[in-house]
Parts: sequence; C-alpha cells; structure tokens
Amino acid sequence: MKISQRLQHINAMINRQYEHIWDCCCDHGLLGAALLKRHAAKQIHFVDVVPSLMLELEKKLQRFYPPSLNNHSNNSQWQVHCLDVGQLNLAEKNQRQLVIIAGVGGDLTIELVKQIVERHPEHKLEFILCPVHHIYKVRSAMHQLGLGLVDEHLMQENGRFYEVLHLSNQSQIPLSSVGSIMWDFEREQHQDYLRNTLEHYQRIADGLAKAPLSITQPITQQTELAFIERVMMDYQSLIPSSTVPR
Repeated sequence: MKISQRLQHINAMINRQYEHIWDCCCDHGLLGAALLKRHAAKQIHFVDVVPSLMLELEKKLQRFYPPSLNNHSNNSQWQVHCLDVGQLNLAEKNQRQLVIIAGVGGDLTIELVKQIVERHPEHKLEFILCPVHHIYKVRSAMHQLGLGLVDEHLMQENGRFYEVLHLSNQSQIPLSSVGSIMWDFEREQHQDYLRNTLEHYQRIADGLAKAPLSITQPITQQTELAFIERVMMDYQSLIPSSTVPR
C-alpha cells in the first residue's frame, strides 16, 4: 500500500538515529514499516488499540521481516503493542526515543501526550505530532506540558493543511501557539492557510456573538468568545505588513 504524502513528510523529518521509535495510533503500520525499512531505529514499535488491526499487521511483519532476520545485528527490530497509547511503558530512560502520534484529533492528541509525559517524568522525551484538528489548542497544551520546539512544518495534502510538530522536553525553544519557523509568507500556500485559519475563527466568533446569551452558562459563553478573539489576535500578529489576507 502506498504511503501518503503526510506520512512521507513525517518520515523525512526523522533524520536522527533513535534506539526506539513508537508509531502510535499506527492503523495499518505504513509509517512504521517505512521507518523499519530504512533502519531508523534499533526497534520500531507499532501501537494501536484495535486488536484486528494489530493481528493483521503482526502477520505482515512476520512475513516481510521474519524473526530470523529481524534479530540479525544489521537489521532493525519491531514489536507490536495492542493497547491504549496513553498506557505505554517506554524503554529505559537513558535510551533515545521518539513517540509519533499522527492522524487523530487534537483533544485525543493532548490527552495521550499528557499521559505519556506523566508516566515518564524522568525520561528525555521527543514527539512528532500531526493532529487533524485544534492545532492551536494542541500547541498551547504542549507548551504547558513543558515541551519545546525541535522543528515544525506546514504541508498540504488533498486540499487539506497539516502542521507537523517535532517537540522535546529537552528543547529550550518555546513552542508558539500559532507557529514560528514553519511560516514562509513568500509562498502563496502559506498565505492561503493563514487566511483560511482566520476566516474559520471569524465565523466561530460571529456565531458566538450572535447567539442568545445563555441564562444557565453566560460565563462559559463569554469565556469562549474571549478565547476565540485571543486566538485571532495571535494569528493576526503573524501577518507581514506587505501581506494582508484577502
């Protein structure tokens, strides 16, 4: 099965040698298989909570990377884990590890990373994250969890934009809620993404402003509107003086 552009992009971002890479919410294991093929780590871990997927994946791995070859010193190893990603027990804290969580919603991404961080307070942790929604919320939460920026990219696939974040609890570079080094406003694609993002939040703000004030939860409604307005201000601060969204 052909690997998607998004997964290819994540694969290309992994240019360091790790002892363990954890491909979480791995689905059919396409990203992990690409990493396994190029020996990106001493051990590639495939993690998902769906038993049928993990059983099928394990059979394929045994076929294409059988244990007799898998255990050879020149070959990467693999392991399949059928469990909740938040319950992961990582390898020893002195080993270099990367956790990848891609293709799930923002709220779930936040919860999974939070659980992993809390379960491994003494580990040097690295994450590559590519959530499909709520990227501002994800970025803010990762900053609060003490994760700093290693790298970030903006990409587009099938008409949809994705932000890919490489983070570490050892990085001293603060993580921006709206992105920093990923932006290149000489590129029309990046201008389009910023404009679309602002229009999205403007529609939310307009809807909240027009909605009747809730009698039972007026504070919640006002707080949500204030949050959306703050998000918009943060994104508007990115606009170069010569580039104003249409």
